[in-house]
Amino acid sequence: MKYYAEIIDGKVARVIVADTQEWCEKNLGGTWVQTSYTGSIRGKYAGIGDTYDAATDTFIAPTIQGE
Repeated sequence: MKYYAEIIDGKVARVIVADTQEWCEKNLGGTWVQTSYTGSIRGKYAGIGDTYDAATDTFIAPTIQGE
């Protein structure tokens, strides 16, 4: 089993465990991108509210106001 993030308007909406990306797309619809709990792919583990940058193929955490 692997982790997949649902991407809506460039943001991570949810993260689930599934067998394949194709299963997610077929059964749940939408756009899904694999993520790794260890952060070994796409820069970091996808969290709800993170941005997915397709150009760099990475997840980016939201910035905190004032930083």
